[in-house]
Amino acid sequence: MGEMIVSMDQDIRLDTTRARLSNLLKRHRELSDRLTRDSDKTMLDRLNKEFEAARRSQSQEVFLDGEEWNDGLLATLRERVHMEADRKAENGNAGFALVCHPEERITYRVGNKVICCLDGSRIGIQFETSTAGETYEVYHCVLESKSFLEKMIVLEHTIPFFLPLSDLENDLLFSNAKKFIDNVGDLLQAYVDRKEQVRLIKELFGHQISEIYHSLPYHMIEFSMDDCDCKFVVSLRYGDLLCELPTKVRILVWPMHHLSKKQCTSPGSPAIPVRLPFAEDAFRIQSLPEAYAEIMPNMPNEIRQLFQTSPS
Repeated sequence: MGEMIVSMDQDIRLDTTRARLSNLLKRHRELSDRLTRDSDKTMLDRLNKEFEAARRSQSQEVFLDGEEWNDGLLATLRERVHMEADRKAENGNAGFALVCHPEERITYRVGNKVICCLDGSRIGIQFETSTAGETYEVYHCVLESKSFLEKMIVLEHTIPFFLPLSDLENDLLFSNAKKFIDNVGDLLQAYVDRKEQVRLIKELFGHQISEIYHSLPYHMIEFSMDDCDCKFVVSLRYGDLLCELPTKVRILVWPMHHLSKKQCTSPGSPAIPVRLPFAEDAFRIQSLPEAYAEIMPNMPNEIRQLFQTSPS
């Protein structure tokens, strides 16, 4: 009897904590939307137009692979944008298109990245993330240096504020610009993959999931279900923001009213709540929708066996 009271108290405290967390996350999302909506949309529209203009004026698009993509190419681009800026300054009010030779307007594509020269000693990188082979979301990053000898900086970007772009800039941009650009691309693609997994599991199984929470970068995800005579809580943690699959998985289950108190507290029955290792393994190696679809058909039998009373 005492164990059941303790269990009920724990459930009440857990529900209270979840309600507070849900309200906090809702307020945080609303505040983030208000702070970023207008400024980000304005910058996104402006950079979209600028990148489109740069690509329309190009003489060719070069696809790079392997060793062709290196820091030497970036050094060449830096030299080119500074030469073009100097030509423009020498010509006074002459337009950019008048001083740039058409054969020099080259855009480079490296995987999901498009790199081009922009007006004003700037290099633009467009990151085209994708899901299921289709373009999903496009992000921009503009690099600038005051002179060819000075280090580049991130001048502006449309990358979500909660991703660690500043850390990558400080750690890599000066010493290894290629690695900086590659890491930003990988970071955005991993973020989009996690985000899309959450969207799909809501779309496909939202009628079975009672609550779902996630951090802004989707590197912490938690959802609960009331099914199979039990309540489940699935907690996923990603080791870093480059991970597309979780590195830590914990699935806890509480028996509901259809399982008797005698079954749950009799000798030999497992402690409550119970972890489900077989289900945790599925989430470690598959996307959220795939893992969920795999474990749920067999879940009722697994739960019944789990809470069966051991023979005396």
